[in-house]
Amino acid sequence: MKLEQKPFGNLADGSEVTLFTLSNETIKIHIANYGAIITCIEMPNKNGTMENIVCGFKSLDTYLSDEYLGSYPYFGAIIGRFGNRIAKGHLEIEGQTYEMAINNGPNHLHGGNIGFDRRLFDAETIEENGRVGLKLTYFSPDGEENYPGNLKVTCIYTLNEENELGIQYYAETDKTTVVNLTNHTYFNLTGGEENILNHELELTATRMTEMVEQIPTGKIIPVVGTVYDFNKSKKIGEAGLEMGYDDNFVLDNESGKLIFAGCLSEEKSGRKVEVYTTQPGIQVYTGFWNPVLTIDGEKKFGSFSGIALETQHYPDSVNRPEFPTTLLKPGEKYDQKTIYKFITE
Repeated sequence: MKLEQKPFGNLADGSEVTLFTLSNETIKIHIANYGAIITCIEMPNKNGTMENIVCGFKSLDTYLSDEYLGSYPYFGAIIGRFGNRIAKGHLEIEGQTYEMAINNGPNHLHGGNIGFDRRLFDAETIEENGRVGLKLTYFSPDGEENYPGNLKVTCIYTLNEENELGIQYYAETDKTTVVNLTNHTYFNLTGGEENILNHELELTATRMTEMVEQIPTGKIIPVVGTVYDFNKSKKIGEAGLEMGYDDNFVLDNESGKLIFAGCLSEEKSGRKVEVYTTQPGIQVYTGFWNPVLTIDGEKKFGSFSGIALETQHYPDSVNRPEFPTTLLKPGEKYDQKTIYKFITE
């Protein structure tokens, strides 16, 4: 096991950003403390060729560029305070109303105009027997993006010898607030050589939240026999949906146990990613709106360039008391974990 770090550049205010690399004999994972972004995951294909299997950049400047932020896909970042959408930006907590930034059509998305994905985290390295890791912390002050409460957030990334990337999330508040943290890494197991429509996806979810214009109606509906049925592994592009998927699947895990949620695989490379989580839901987004970017003179990314498997609480949970709660009160501790396990067959 190995842990390395190097300068990654500077933010507009002069703050230094560091790039950390967690590695074992098989895999390398690169993480910046800006946005807690996973910039690169290098793993071998079945022939032993090492390639980056996530959407990301080698330069901090690209993450800060107008071209990237203009059609912003949140590559690799930690999302908060509230991942996914809040309908019309309207939030009520303990009788008080908060109007949030409208930054996705008529709705609030991924924590607002400047969420945790664009904040600088404090970093501490972890080196233990059998694993290396990175503890990232951020203090979100009361009123940031109009969310109530001073919120202390901790994100711990770990890599072990079994090629498991653990992501542990903690948060504490001094005033009742809402929290729904996730990671927005986009996987492409071909190393970016092809899009993800020939990847195969398996999910344990037999139900999903019914959505109208990306906002849940409150109904939980079955997926069996529909284009949303991934109970048996199938190709993502099989259904021929023009815009692919951007949907929340219900994992029937309100007790918060660490469960197997699904598996992404790609036949040519022999690569697989298994997903385990304590969260009640998983948003599958196949990246239809990913921008085409020109990087070092070369056009990259675009529609279906990666798939995000975002373990989370359900969208708009704050306005749906029948959904698992996203409220966090003083004295409580937000505690969620997700594991991505990398396998080459």
